[in-house]
Order: sequence, then C-alpha cells, then structure tokens
Amino acid sequence: MSRDLTKDRFATLSFERKVAAPVATLYAAWTAPAARAVWAAPSPEVTVVFLDSDARVGGREVSLCKVEGQPDIRVEAGWLDLVPEARTVGYEVVSQEGARKSAALVTADFTGDAEAARIAVTVQLASLAGDMAEGYRQGFTAGLANLGAVAERTMLLQRVIQAPVPVVWGAWMNVESLPKWWGPEGFSCRTSRIDLRAGGEWVFDMIGPDGTVFPNHHKYGAILPEARLDYTLHWGENGPKHADAWASFDDLGGATRVTLGMVMATAKEYHEAKGFGAVELGLQTLGKLARIVGAE
Repeated sequence: MSRDLTKDRFATLSFERKVAAPVATLYAAWTAPAARAVWAAPSPEVTVVFLDSDARVGGREVSLCKVEGQPDIRVEAGWLDLVPEARTVGYEVVSQEGARKSAALVTADFTGDAEAARIAVTVQLASLAGDMAEGYRQGFTAGLANLGAVAERTMLLQRVIQAPVPVVWGAWMNVESLPKWWGPEGFSCRTSRIDLRAGGEWVFDMIGPDGTVFPNHHKYGAILPEARLDYTLHWGENGPKHADAWASFDDLGGATRVTLGMVMATAKEYHEAKGFGAVELGLQTLGKLARIVGAE
C-alpha cells in the first residue's frame, strides 16, 4: 500500500497572541530587526545571531540559531509584502549543515488600537526533511509569547519632518551635528568620543538644565544608509544596557517620517521611563532634529 506523503510534508498552522500594547508598537516589534533580535530565541538555550536584516519589501533576513553541542540552524527569510499596522507576508527557508529542512510562507495580520492589539500568524509549511510541523508549533508559540513581552516594553516615537530623507539622515549621522540636537529641550551633550558607523560608538554626557550629568554610551549595530540604524543604549560607558533601539527613515515624497523605537531592558524600566515623561522628552528630541534641518 502506498503511503500518502502529503500529510507529512504540508501543513497549515495558525497562531494568535493578544498584547497590551498599541497596534503600531506590536507591528514595529514584529518587523524591526533590533526588536526581532530581542524576542527571536524561543528558549534560553537558543542563541539567535542575525547576519543580515532588511525589513523592507524585497529585503531579506538571515539568522543562525545556535544550541550548544548541535549544528547551527540557518534561517533565510524575506519580506514579500508589508502593510504597516495591518499585514506582513514573508517566506523562510530553514537549513542545517547545508541541507534544506523546510520552507514556509508566513502571513501575519494585525488588529487593534492605541491600547491593545492582536497578531494572527498563518504558516503554510512544506517539510523538506522529516515532519517539521511540531517544531514550528513550538517555535512560533514561544516566539509570539516573547514578542508580546517585548512589545509591552517597547517605546515608539514618530515625527514627520518636512525635509528629504538625505537631509534628515545627514543630520543624524554627522559627528558635528548629532551632539547639537540630541536630547530634550534644555539639554546639551558633552562628547568623549564618537564614531558613527556599524560597530562604532558614542560616549557622551547629557547635561540637564539644572546641570545634572547623565552618562550615556550608544553602541551601533547595523546601519542601512538613509533607511535605518540600530544601536544599544547603556547607562554610562560600558554600563548596564538600558535599551535596544533603532531609528528608521521613511520617504514621504519630500518629507521624512522618523521612527525611534526602544525596547527597554525590563518592564520595570519601561514603566519608570513612561512615568518620568520619556515619550514627551523623546518627541522634544525629534523636534530639535526638525529645527536643525530647518524644518520648523
């Protein structure tokens, strides 16, 4: 009797998660590479290393899942469609030691408002080497739980600046101009050293209107010119990490939408930051960026 291999090879899997965060924040946590790097590992035993990540239509993402004592699992993925705060469609191919193990089409739908949101994920899976469905169930269930926790401690700030992307990007990625506008109203920056490139850093003090000094250390990760930069924020030089952050720049036909996202290290830090007005202070910072490019 012949065996029906179709049942082993193909599966459609569905997952859902409700999150106590705005839909815009949930969407950003799902798509932004800096946030994905925080929640991607399904368990503490797994380390995920991102080799390439471009969250734009046609962009790709390459990562390695590492478990001690086992061969790395390589995931090559790409974005086919991105509708902000509504839907993403992508693909992923999983391989190990050069052999493809699965391929999948992954669709995520988002609903919600400024208070709470929901993500529904559909995975159309083709197992290429053994039945991969159970592994996908475990991985996506754990991943969406991590995603929810990350979204609930993510701060998202946006401002439309009436200047072209190259101008706004240039004001951010310039060692002379960045310290002039960074920080809320009344704050200034005193730089120890600055190197605005992937793998570079900015060590500086933010000085408040009353003279209080706040030591800072930004460490830069991936940089996509005129599109995105990733960095981590630390309390003083090589101090504890405060947040995984990113800034993205979207062309609006001559204007620029700047999005600043920050995944706080803990939920406690997130609530403390919101409590002392970090959202309002962050928007003041983006307002100073608008002024320095002559857009206000």
